[in-house]
Amino acid sequence: MSPTKQKLFISGLIILGVLIVAFFGVRAVHAFRHIRDDGFRPGHPPPAPSETDVELIRDWMTLSYISKTYGVPDHILFKELGIPEEGNREKSLKELNDEYFPDQAGFVLGTVKKAINDHRPPAPPTTPAP
Repeated sequence: MSPTKQKLFISGLIILGVLIVAFFGVRAVHAFRHIRDDGFRPGHPPPAPSETDVELIRDWMTLSYISKTYGVPDHILFKELGIPEEGNREKSLKELNDEYFPDQAGFVLGTVKKAINDHRPPAPPTTPAP
């Protein structure tokens, strides 16, 4: 291989390497922006609730999970149930019902569904597709 061809070959490899680095760099920046824009940031409104049908709530769910899913602060759910937040965040609705209302089957589930309906933020207006 002549020195000229060798220099061209090495130059081509360097250019190819720079293009690969640039390609994956642009993808990384795009992914970072996407992740950053999807997360909640102070000073910005929280994302809209991802669920609206309270009939999908099950007794294995926790109040924290329900709070995030339906967009209702968990302190409101604890207040509606009349139970303390401390020590109860990771307990399922069934565990809370068994502990605080053992003689009223389904009380916690029904109360949480009602509280979600009463305190749910209004749905954002929908705009028709062009």
